[in-house]
Amino acid sequence: MDRRHFLQSMAAATAALAVMDAKATPAPLWAAVKTAPLADVDLSGYSLVCHFDEQGKRWAVYEDWQRQDGALVFSQGQQALVLTKRLEATFAGDTPPYLGMALSKVALSDADLLADALLANGEPDETAVRTVAPPLASKLNPADYGGRLPWNSFVGTRQCNDTMMVYPNGRTRTYHPRQVLKGAGSDELAAKRFEGLVGGWMPAVHKVVPLGDGRYYELLVFADVDATDTFIAQTWHRSALMEKGKVLEVHYAHSYPAYPPRREPPPAADFYRALLRFAGYWQQQLADMAPCQLPDPSWSDMARFAFARELVVRPGGTYPKYGAVDRDYYGPEYDGFQDTFTSSLYANLEWGRFAQASAVLDQYFSDFVYEDGMINMRGPETGQFGLTLSLLARYFQLTGDKALLQKHRGKIAATAALLLELHDAALALPKTAPGYGLIHGWNESDACLFEDPSIWWKPYYANSAMTVRGLVDIAAIWPQLGGEPALAARWRQRAATLKARLETSIRANIRHDMSPPYIGPLPGVALTFRQALAQQQPSEQGWPHRVYAELLHADVLPADLANLVIDCMRAYGATSIGVVANITAPNDKERNLLGFISYGYALQLLRLGRVDEYLLFMYAHRYHAHTPGSWTAGEVSDITGGMPLFCMPAQLTIPLLLRWALVFDDGPQLHLAKAVPHAWWQSGKTVACEAIPTPWGKVGYRLQLHLAEGRLSGTVTLPQKLPEVLTLTLRLPKGQRWQQLLVGGQPAEALGQDCFVIRGKAGQVLAIEGRLG
Repeated sequence: MDRRHFLQSMAAATAALAVMDAKATPAPLWAAVKTAPLADVDLSGYSLVCHFDEQGKRWAVYEDWQRQDGALVFSQGQQALVLTKRLEATFAGDTPPYLGMALSKVALSDADLLADALLANGEPDETAVRTVAPPLASKLNPADYGGRLPWNSFVGTRQCNDTMMVYPNGRTRTYHPRQVLKGAGSDELAAKRFEGLVGGWMPAVHKVVPLGDGRYYELLVFADVDATDTFIAQTWHRSALMEKGKVLEVHYAHSYPAYPPRREPPPAADFYRALLRFAGYWQQQLADMAPCQLPDPSWSDMARFAFARELVVRPGGTYPKYGAVDRDYYGPEYDGFQDTFTSSLYANLEWGRFAQASAVLDQYFSDFVYEDGMINMRGPETGQFGLTLSLLARYFQLTGDKALLQKHRGKIAATAALLLELHDAALALPKTAPGYGLIHGWNESDACLFEDPSIWWKPYYANSAMTVRGLVDIAAIWPQLGGEPALAARWRQRAATLKARLETSIRANIRHDMSPPYIGPLPGVALTFRQALAQQQPSEQGWPHRVYAELLHADVLPADLANLVIDCMRAYGATSIGVVANITAPNDKERNLLGFISYGYALQLLRLGRVDEYLLFMYAHRYHAHTPGSWTAGEVSDITGGMPLFCMPAQLTIPLLLRWALVFDDGPQLHLAKAVPHAWWQSGKTVACEAIPTPWGKVGYRLQLHLAEGRLSGTVTLPQKLPEVLTLTLRLPKGQRWQQLLVGGQPAEALGQDCFVIRGKAGQVLAIEGRLG
């Protein structure tokens, strides 16, 4: 159930980041701005907007008014900063939704009909996935949102403890462009707007509202990075009326409407000076993120934006918040939510943002984990205790930071002890009980809100799977933290016992009378999850999407069972456009996508080599779990164009998916470009990433397919240690094949049609040359 609807129904029924103190903003100096040589920037067609002085330097501002997405250029001396303004349509085009099928058919079908169609020819087409359903927030009806006004974006800074929402028509709670630009507040006009972000990824809202005949409103909103207010998010605004490349009107504002003579509209120079400092500020904040270069830069921009948004959402950049703006989910009852912690730690680690990962880890274990391993949150989720242990091991693998984990070693041991106590209770059950030897407990936090939470104190398979994963991973590093080897051995032994019992139970509960065979979220149930949710109120099979996603994420099942679970989900109502669905009782009006926690399902798709399905998940999550242009991610997103509730864990999913597509380490194996779409290679543009952290050290590559010449060229940079197996995947469309691939001048061993073994010395940069057959 969508948590918004769920809550309404319930109502009816560390030092590493000391540089950014929550109370003080370091001045983002212009010298910190990453610039390019001015000679490399073509300013033909640009208009000079203004000059301003900043820290003794004279800056000029140019803008391309000939295009609605024309760039802004700041020049100083022989250097320039280019801020792009990419736009995306927020409204549906002419393509019939749902591939021409009726929504009721798509919604009621057990099978994921849209996914089946989009995968019919192998790798899905990105445009077809984007247009398969109306964009999020393209159909806004305030009656659907419990009385709240449906904002679709927000802005803020790291140091401010709150944010400022931005509505579809460009207004905030403190400033209305319509007061200075007549007609700019029309919701009807705003319904056909285009949106984007300034600089590609920076958290500055850009809106274009067409008026016809070459006229349009152009609105920019961004947070004042020099403001030091504790809770008030100060904002800068530019509101313009444009016509065929000319500025008819332009108005500037800072936070509030004018109140002369004390509060006058700021001059243009102040606005652009603030925008320059804004750019320097955010470049500093994201300087440690591993860079990548893709044929469509919006993908890397989207990942970078997610980390910028996390800093905006978290007070001081580190204190956890599940959502933003609205009391749900900005309230403190969500601050200790395990998914907020695990998704942040995971994503920041994968992209080399170790200082942020360290701060998030230290904050959580200091403030939200008790000495006995219990968490300071109303509804613990059993599987997330196991994922926490696994991610602590991942943190040590990638950072080598022993000191921080030693600081919290007692709480880490207590977390593992809690899981062992739950295992003890399961082993004390009669051996004939369906849940014998399986971890019982809530799988979903919201179970705690019902009159009888014991309904969901059950042996969900994910509880045991994540416990196995957590115990195995933390045991592997425990002695290096100064922990007792005997305790680590005990954890491994318990994990082996639990894993064996889990597999036995799953195999015993497969329904072979169904095609494909069906496996439920827990043992001993007669109804499928869809049947149970339709017939039982409440049902112990509530929130089965979380069970399946975590069961697969844990990666403790043999391949045949993991594939079975995925096939079962695809066939019986647990996916929507290839993404884990937010499973409810079937109805003819919705088939929602689960924006958060669902990445565990995608991770298993990649492990199993189901790359086409992985790419469908990645595309569908981008286009149907985020608002277009403003990229506000929904916890649960419908496929009819409504506005979902934002949650931060959903925002951090695309960074994970993109990282794994580019660089994926799986046990002793390291895979490069495993899920890079063949469309990216076929573009003829560079596909590159560098300094991506792995357990063996940082890795990267820079490759380009010269299609007209039928050849590939580039380099691969090996990590400082070598994994057992290192592969490079170069996906080609049907009808094409690789004749040969040379790695360091030597023929590479092929593992199938498009996968090759990479061999070399640790830290070596290898030349790659390929030729199409």
